[in-house]
Amino acid sequence: MAMMKSERLRELTPEELRHQLRDLEEELFNLRVRRSLQPPDNPLKFRILRKQLARIKTVMREAELGIASKGREQV
Repeated sequence: MAMMKSERLRELTPEELRHQLRDLEEELFNLRVRRSLQPPDNPLKFRILRKQLARIKTVMREAELGIASKGREQV
C-alpha cells in the first residue's frame, strides 16, 4: 500500500479510513509473523506502516472531535 499524506487522508470518507486502517493493521500483523520465521526483506517497512497507522488514527480522531487541520484554518 502506498504511503499517503495526511491531507490526502482527510479527503477520504470515514468508511474508507476504517478500511485502510484494517488493511494496514493486517499487513503489519503479517509482517510480524514473517519476521518471527525469517529476517525481514525490508525492516524499514515496519516503521512506515506504524507511521501510516498513526496518521490514519489521527485523522479519524480529528474528524471525531471536529478539529480543523492547520492548513484549513485560514479565514
